[in-house]
Amino acid sequence: MNRFKTSKYKNSTPKIPKKDVRASFSSQGKHIKSSCSLVAFNTDQAVHLCLQMRQQEVRLWDSRKLSSSLSSLSLATSNACFFLRLLLFLHIHEADLSVSWSVSHCLTDLSTRGVALVPKLALDVSCCEVLRLLQLTDNFIVPISYQVPRKDFHADLYPDTVGHTLAMTAEDWWKGENKQVLTSQRSGPSSKFRHIQGTVLHRDTHITNLRGLHLTTPGECDGFCANGERVAVPLAIAGGQIAVFELSQPGKLPDTALPTIQNSVNVADFCWDPFDTHKLVVAGDDAKIRVWQIPKGGLMETLTEPECVLRGHTEKIYSIKFHPHASSLLASSSYDLTVRLWSLETGEEVKRLSGHQDQIFGMAWSPDGKLLATVCKDGKVRLYDPRKSTLPIQEGPGPEGHRGARVVWVCDGKYLLVSGFDSRSERQLYLFSAESLASGSVASVPADVSPSTLIPFYDLDTSVLILTGKGDTRVYTYEIVPEAPYFMECSSFHSSEPHKGLCFLPKTECDVRDVEVARAVRLGKTTIEPVAFRVPRVKKEFFQDDVFPETAVWWEASLTAAAWLSGSNGQHRKISLRPKDMMPVSEAPKEAPVRKYLPSSVYLEEKTDEQKKEELLSAMVAKLGNREDPLPQSSYEGVDEDEWVSEELTTHTHTHTSDDS
Repeated sequence: MNRFKTSKYKNSTPKIPKKDVRASFSSQGKHIKSSCSLVAFNTDQAVHLCLQMRQQEVRLWDSRKLSSSLSSLSLATSNACFFLRLLLFLHIHEADLSVSWSVSHCLTDLSTRGVALVPKLALDVSCCEVLRLLQLTDNFIVPISYQVPRKDFHADLYPDTVGHTLAMTAEDWWKGENKQVLTSQRSGPSSKFRHIQGTVLHRDTHITNLRGLHLTTPGECDGFCANGERVAVPLAIAGGQIAVFELSQPGKLPDTALPTIQNSVNVADFCWDPFDTHKLVVAGDDAKIRVWQIPKGGLMETLTEPECVLRGHTEKIYSIKFHPHASSLLASSSYDLTVRLWSLETGEEVKRLSGHQDQIFGMAWSPDGKLLATVCKDGKVRLYDPRKSTLPIQEGPGPEGHRGARVVWVCDGKYLLVSGFDSRSERQLYLFSAESLASGSVASVPADVSPSTLIPFYDLDTSVLILTGKGDTRVYTYEIVPEAPYFMECSSFHSSEPHKGLCFLPKTECDVRDVEVARAVRLGKTTIEPVAFRVPRVKKEFFQDDVFPETAVWWEASLTAAAWLSGSNGQHRKISLRPKDMMPVSEAPKEAPVRKYLPSSVYLEEKTDEQKKEELLSAMVAKLGNREDPLPQSSYEGVDEDEWVSEELTTHTHTHTSDDS
């Protein structure tokens, strides 16, 4: 029998982070001296590290019988400490009390002054991290992670472990009791969108050679806006000019001047009418809102006269938002600390909401269009029912930071998600229950440190939240669920260069055959690029109806502004995105599972030396064949003796005849 078994951890890979993520630490570790130490133990066995005559070895002892070791393992011969620059990861087999030789080793960059083990509950089980060490060097504390190359959660790698729950008191232990509380390491539910991939589409779909972009729009503005047909981009030209580009006409823009919208004042915020792809509404620094109508076929000449102008605010406007159901109904927030509702049909103010004590960072209509939520610099999140009261019906504590914030409704309007900053100016995501804002956030997750506010986009069909900020290179993705853990992080999309932001298009723009769940346009320094967010699937020949439910036609109004103001509520009709020639994957015929590879037990099964010899001999015999078999030439038909003589005489006679001639 072989001395060592094969461990399931044999392919575990140690990962050392780059230097810039190491914790700098001014240590006196150079005075720490190496000695024999107990490095691991459990109830009945102990592993002891011995240094004898420069021979490093690991021994396994039974704590109930210490007269001799149960097993030993010799390591390299050196006068250095065992944990100097080489970390070995060994596996103890409890069945036969043996030690596996070097399951994995890690050659560190710096000499080790000490090693500490991170608690099991701190491991990232989603990436099969089985061990994490903290290495102490002269100047750094370096985390070293050991990961088994597998996917998702594997119960055989994560048995129940000791948690933080108190098992008994000191008095109970003195009385002779022995108790232990184990905690499961199983991770929470995983998202089916966890492997979502963001991809910039082919260059043929890009709009390039953009020049003179206005890159310093206010924080409450998204920076640019798009619908299914065109994109509006502010320019750094006097007079608050805006360029409009047709998505159906990609390519390089000419070097000559382009026709623009001349807004006459600096742009504070702007957005497309969701029910009219030709109508652009622009809020300016002069507290006025201008409505522009783009001609069919695109902007061919410079526009100087708006269709109408909304007047009423006394100070600069922060942001504007269209109602999700009622046509021609617009909400605007201003430095005068009011939120006003406007009817574009009449050009008049129809509602005025108050109650804010400071700058209004953001606002959002509920999915059913009944309520309006705001997040304010005074650290409050407020909820309004504009048709019933001009004051908030609810308010609660919001983000503590004062740099900026955004709000969006999630989970069918049951929760409010706010992206903002904490007291240390770090970006955070907060989730609030729409029924109880006063109780504070029910969950929060940290993002990173950056001066720009994360701008959220939420897909009602998939509950996928996509966020990024101005000047960022990373796009965050989460699936939001209405119960713990609330936030399920998915793969992020990284771009090579900072972008101005993302703007998402209607769901009908997605290529469902390629399992594309969202389509956006990305504004770069000189380009506009389409970005597709896809979910990797195997059976793409089927329509993935689990990620493509019937979608609401939100680009069609369900009622008028007058009807909504009078108390009516609308609801969008829904359509299926399934092409007629595709079968839903839920109706696909079930195939019998086929094992492509033999189970790991076949490869890991250990064989005795006798079995190996027998297999070797059998293979040699099979290759040589049976020696008693007749030779191939034995089966050939021979020549009789008289035929040899006859042939010889014939040849001799032929020779004489030739000589006579």
